[in-house]
Order: sequence, then C-alpha cells, then structure tokens
Amino acid sequence: MMDNMTHFTTYTLMEPHNAKSYRFIYFTCFLFLYVMILFLNIWLSVVIVLEKALHEPMYIFLCNLCVNDIFGTVAFYPKFLHDLILNSYVISSYMCAFQAFVVYTYVMCEYSTLAVMAYDRHVAICQPLDYHTKMNKFSCSILLGLCWVIPFLNMFIAVFLSNRLVPCRNHIEKLFCDNWSIVKLSCESTVINNIYGFVFISLYFGLVIVIMMSYIKLIIACKASLECRRKFWQTCVPHVISLINITVAILFDTIYNRYGSKSLQNFLALEMLIVPPLANPVIYGLKLHEVRKRIFQSFVNIRQQ
Repeated sequence: MMDNMTHFTTYTLMEPHNAKSYRFIYFTCFLFLYVMILFLNIWLSVVIVLEKALHEPMYIFLCNLCVNDIFGTVAFYPKFLHDLILNSYVISSYMCAFQAFVVYTYVMCEYSTLAVMAYDRHVAICQPLDYHTKMNKFSCSILLGLCWVIPFLNMFIAVFLSNRLVPCRNHIEKLFCDNWSIVKLSCESTVINNIYGFVFISLYFGLVIVIMMSYIKLIIACKASLECRRKFWQTCVPHVISLINITVAILFDTIYNRYGSKSLQNFLALEMLIVPPLANPVIYGLKLHEVRKRIFQSFVNIRQQ
C-alpha cells in the first residue's frame, strides 16, 4: 500500500461540466477572459510607470496590485487552456504544488497590498502634513517588499508541509490545484497542516479586520470636512470595493472546498481568479481621476500617431 502511494507523480483534475461537448466554447470564453485580464492590468501598469505625475505611493501600490493580478492568473489560465485543447486534465505533482503556491501567494499578496494602500490613505487623509515624510521612497520600498516576502514565506511553509504527506489518491475535485486539495489526497495525519492553516487563516482574517477598522476610522475622521470626504470618496472607495471583491471570492472558494459539487461547475472556486483580476483595473481606472485622465490621454496619443 505504501509503495503504491509513493508512486503518484501526476494528479488528475476535474473536467469542466460537459467538457467534451463544450470545450471549444470554454476555450474561447476563458481565452477572452485571460486576454482581457492581461490587457487591462498591463495597460494600467504601463500608464502608471510611464506617467511621472502618477509616481506617487498610491499609484505605485496600485501598479503592484495589477502586477499581482497578472502573477496569480498565470498559474491557472495557460494550464487550463492547454487542458481544454488536449482534452486531458493531468498535472504533475510538482506543477500542482507550484500552482497551489502561486494561487495562494497571489491571494495573500492581494490582501497585503490592500492593507498597505489602506495605511497610505490613512496617513494621506488623517496626517497630510506628515505624508511625504512617512511615505517616502524608502518606506514605500519596504512596504512593497513585505507585500511579497511575507506571502512567499507563508506559502512556502504551507506547500512544504503539504508535499511531505504521502498521497493515497490522485484525483483533485477542482479545475486547479490548491493547498487544501493536496492535503485531502493524503491518508496520513494532517494535524500539523490543519493547525498551520488555522493560524494562517486567522492572521489574514485579522488583517481584513484591521483594514476595515482603518476605513471606519477614516469615515469618522472625514465627517467634519467636505474636502476630506471628497478625498475619501475618490481614493478610498475603490480600495474598499477591491477588499470586498477578493474577500467574497475567498469565501466562495472556501464554500466550494467544503460543500462544492460538479453541479456548481467550479464557478465558486474560479471566482477569485476571474473577478478580482478583471475588476480591479476597471474599478481604479474609472474611479481615480488622475488614472482615468492619463488613460484617456494615452488613447488620444495612440490615435494621433
């Protein structure tokens, strides 16, 4: 039995509903989604990088959010499109671990970046005179580094703990690999994984509470000033929408992991890889005045050329 368990070098992923009949429709739809995600996030990132007027902490953090959205979707869309073309839903154990690592690093980096953006807005609105002192190039670099280093370290530990387990099954009831799906393949004790997962989820749930408390404090602080309310509406509302967006996506994924079935067609699990990366650049591109103005100007420049 143990010898058989150690020979699983590949896993099979769940096929989409009626995959053989509709795989070309699925391929077209997901290719369109992926192209749109890449186009919107790359375009917004390029505009921020090229426009010196946007070289402010708020827009730099927004650029980081776009880069993270691209990073997260790279782990899913190319592999899924490849599977649809070949009608073969097989993944190596190493690629599965990599996919789980990237997907959840993306989620954690999304929360970390939103937390940094909340702190940036808190300083800008509540302590405007100290803003450029506190949010200088060095502090912004440190905050951006933490947005990536902490999620990478957390997921490295999580994936390491998962891959030390010996699987006794090789079928994953999902369209992509995640850490919990890998853990469920094992017939060994997963107590350590469960404890680490609980601590891990608790920390990020606490981070969500801190972010929300920060925005509540900003709302209270803005009551007395019309200018302050205007700043909050223009710059903070997109952050709140993004936070709600990714949190709902994670809740959907958690619900799918616990209660999902084929009849749901994996929509709940895929929501976090579709809606946040697609919605973030649209939300910020339309809501932030400076970004919107620069995007329109870039379109005008292209037409004139």
